Amino acid sequence: MIERSATQPPKPVFVGLSGGVDSAVAAHLLLEQGHAVEALFMKNWEEDDEAGYCAAAEDLADARDVAERLKIPLHTVNFATEYWDRVFADFLSEYAALRTPNPDVLCNKEIKFAAFLEHAQALGAGAIATGHYARRTQDADGYELHRCADEAKDQTYFLHLLSQAQLADARFPLHAIAKPQVRAIARRLGLKNAEKKDSTGICFIGERRFRDFLARYLPREPGPIETPDGIRLGEHQGLAYYTIGQRQGLGVGGVTAGREAPWYVAAKDAAGNRLVVVQETHHPLLMSTGLNALRSHWISGQPPAPLPFACLCRLRHRQPLQDCEVLSVDNGQCRVRFLAPQRAVTPGQSIVFYRDTQCLGGAVIERGWSEPGSFD
Repeated sequence: MIERSATQPPKPVFVGLSGGVDSAVAAHLLLEQGHAVEALFMKNWEEDDEAGYCAAAEDLADARDVAERLKIPLHTVNFATEYWDRVFADFLSEYAALRTPNPDVLCNKEIKFAAFLEHAQALGAGAIATGHYARRTQDADGYELHRCADEAKDQTYFLHLLSQAQLADARFPLHAIAKPQVRAIARRLGLKNAEKKDSTGICFIGERRFRDFLARYLPREPGPIETPDGIRLGEHQGLAYYTIGQRQGLGVGGVTAGREAPWYVAAKDAAGNRLVVVQETHHPLLMSTGLNALRSHWISGQPPAPLPFACLCRLRHRQPLQDCEVLSVDNGQCRVRFLAPQRAVTPGQSIVFYRDTQCLGGAVIERGWSEPGSFD
């Protein structure tokens, strides 16, 4: 955490200016609050800029326009090496292991609140700010991360790996306002990006045909698509390219067992290179009454006590909060039971824990499980 002397003038807050409307309005709100504000634009991907997926040049132009209108200095930095080493290498490793990672989670921890924070400090920052929709509070025990006022935009799921040190120097100016208000403020300020659509796709890499993108780094290994009974329905392009619960892009259809219905990915059989699919939306193979998770992280520094403890969780961004019980936590591993069965528990994704509005932390899903007789 940055130490500040009462005799020194306040240090500026550095805003991660992405070129989007959220970070632009975050910078404006900080100025309204009386802060000295500077901006930093991060470039984090260089592999195929010429293909136009990343739109880094367009985003930088938008960031410059915002900085000029707000009359704040704009710095630029290239974190492509850090992104590759700290985020993308893990991303590829997880897909190669047939898990489905969430790079946005690691990107926040390693780039937006680590590399950015370190660089901003070197430039004289007293704190950093982003356009994330989240709320930070402080009490005698430290810092807490809470869901924001606009529940539809809340991004605490992606921020659950932040530490006490990272939260200490982080600011979230948008915590109390909704997205329509953000756009209205941008229009009032005359910002060119007021109506710019929200970014989607992989963190910093942008929108693209994901299977083709992944195939550049992981070889295609086709194999059979089968029912749980071993009936062959088609051929997959490589198990790494599919996600548990996936419906679109399977290339199978037709009538099986007298029924015509959508197919869903239920399992990836690495030993047989088989993609197992089922037709029922809530087929027992798609449902879990609990899960095991790895690499648990608790924002306070430790899990709530005593164990077991009841809390809320979500297994994917924007999923309604689910009741659960954390049964055990041991050397980063945790075991969780759901009060209601959950569909498509996906290895590699994050389970994030909450109590009321407070985000407690989370872990990486290893596998789902079901207690005997759950779906008889």
